Amino acid sequence: MTPFLDLQYINAKYRTELIEACARVIDSGWYIGGNELTQFEQEFAAYCGTTHCIGVANGLDALILTLRGWLELERLQPGDEIIVPANTYIASILAISANGLTPVLVEPDAASFNLSPANARAAITAKTRAILPVHLYGQLADMPAIMALARQHDLLVLEDAAQAHGASISGKRAGSWGDAAGFSFYPGKNLGALGDAGAITTADAELAQTLRALRNYGSHEKYKNLFKGVNSRLDEIQAAMLRVKLSKLELETKHRRALAAIYLQNIQHPGVQLPQVASSEQHVWHLFVIRTQQRAALQQHLAAQGIQTLIHYPIPPHQQQAYQEWNGRSYPLTEAMHQEVLSLPMGPTLSEEAALRVAAAVNGFNA
Repeated sequence: MTPFLDLQYINAKYRTELIEACARVIDSGWYIGGNELTQFEQEFAAYCGTTHCIGVANGLDALILTLRGWLELERLQPGDEIIVPANTYIASILAISANGLTPVLVEPDAASFNLSPANARAAITAKTRAILPVHLYGQLADMPAIMALARQHDLLVLEDAAQAHGASISGKRAGSWGDAAGFSFYPGKNLGALGDAGAITTADAELAQTLRALRNYGSHEKYKNLFKGVNSRLDEIQAAMLRVKLSKLELETKHRRALAAIYLQNIQHPGVQLPQVASSEQHVWHLFVIRTQQRAALQQHLAAQGIQTLIHYPIPPHQQQAYQEWNGRSYPLTEAMHQEVLSLPMGPTLSEEAALRVAAAVNGFNA
């Protein structure tokens, strides 16, 4: 059996260090907002190449609170338009609508699956105030073009970097391009906690200060509340475990890239479209996603050979019941992608031999 992702095996590799990290927190007697959080925030900000990191409860909260912070600072106003790719996971869009802002969905770039700068430019109106690019599947969006567009039109940029820990362009990593970025540390991410966890990175000191209050009931000082905040804190246990796993991230990313190279070099099926990457550093291969018009049959073929695959994601946001007001809209490229994408096994514990077997199984598929 070739599992899609073996989380138990991944964490078992670091079992001793993870247990030591947990014991360190237990013995400290400090479980919320302590030294482990402070150290992780400093270490992750440095890793991303930015100034501030604010730990929060999960990746969705990271996006919601960043937009909320800009609202509190009056850099956004209710109803403002936020440009976002139509083919993203729904969380990117939920964060916009949760703040009373207006999502403006645009078709992605056909080659990279990421936000198309040209389509983003065409969607700008007098009400546009921000762009929310998503580094989908682990590949950094075309941030030089997106940032140039944003600066030209005086727009804020919020990176959804939930899948792209460590991806970079010209040495500049995800989380340091936009005015702020939201990260998820959901267990299956490249940098995964052992539960829900997230963070915001930014070089904006005023925003960082606002976010630290918003995540903590709107309070900088106990019993003094500046904002109508929420409880969205990254706890000490998760911060401690993330510190362990952050130290392993570059080695795991190197292995993911080696697996992706095997897939790219060996999968030669005429009915399969492989992902396209501008440079190796731009992609950290959170997912290896192919496209095929025979998805169901290919998935069944691979399952029969003990190879587990997943679909990220079967239904686009504009066709979800949650956004039924958009159900009549048409985004042809987005819809085709959601009907054709298939994620092959990928992860730091998948062997190169297993990747070769997966590639051979794909090549052996007869539609």
